[in-house]
Amino acid sequence: MNQRQLYILMVLLMVLVLIMDRPVRVQPNQTESDQSSLSENNLMISDRIGRSDKETVSYLGIALSGGGIKALCHAGVLKALEEQQIKPDIMAGVSAGAVVAALYADGYSPDSIISLFKTVNLRKFISFEMPDGGFFSMHGFKLLLDTLLRAETFEELSIPVKVIATDLDRGQSVVFESGNLVDALMASCSVPILFSPYVIDGVNYVDGGVLQNLPAFALRKDCRILVGVSTGPMKSGAYDKSIANIALRSYSFIFRNNARFAKEICDLVIEPVAVNQYSGADVLDYKQLFDIGYQEASKLLSDETIRRILKEK
Repeated sequence: MNQRQLYILMVLLMVLVLIMDRPVRVQPNQTESDQSSLSENNLMISDRIGRSDKETVSYLGIALSGGGIKALCHAGVLKALEEQQIKPDIMAGVSAGAVVAALYADGYSPDSIISLFKTVNLRKFISFEMPDGGFFSMHGFKLLLDTLLRAETFEELSIPVKVIATDLDRGQSVVFESGNLVDALMASCSVPILFSPYVIDGVNYVDGGVLQNLPAFALRKDCRILVGVSTGPMKSGAYDKSIANIALRSYSFIFRNNARFAKEICDLVIEPVAVNQYSGADVLDYKQLFDIGYQEASKLLSDETIRRILKEK
């Protein structure tokens, strides 16, 4: 290991220690009535179902986790829901999950979201430039989002969306739900070390998954039925023990662990096991990941009770 590699490894380890040692500052209160029970179909259906809430509360909320390219399984889940005439009333997302939520709320169908990856090479939009605070520049990715999204602000979306990022200066989760949409998405997607923190109004933001990879907390009070879609399972088996891969795998452990509480406050959790054969960097496997999400959700929606609960308004 040369001096440069040693320096990079030391920095990565320091950041990981800081992340794991910092308490999560933003979490909803959990009561005994919020505890969910696990059904035979690996679904978490809580006593919130059928509860009469305030008229201002939406019926169905969907929270989409981060996970790099694995987040395309979210689009597959959304397609399966659409085939059953089920659409969310409100959404929340982290990192790549936030991008999927924004595209969907901007009028892109699940099929058109996946079609983007037939014509867009994401690697062309992320360049190695060694900017301050990261190894790669996301300037090209910002231009891509500016091009793809018709809506410039949250208020222009057809479905309310909440985007979660991590305030690096204060060590807490932040929910964006108004104002500039692309800025919020950039903040939520800025994986520490890989990319520079994204600055909004003088505040440094990094990937929302650092503290809340499944943003259920942002929706729990806003909907009667909350569905969480998670890419949480880890890729099993042998893996390359390079510095970069070890760092990314360590990040994945952090993201997966902080999603445990989020799953407990969801009414239904969809977490395709087959996703664990992929990493967030397997960009060439986008179609397989889409199909995995679609097949998993279709299987769960074959349950008449589940379909009725999700469709009931």
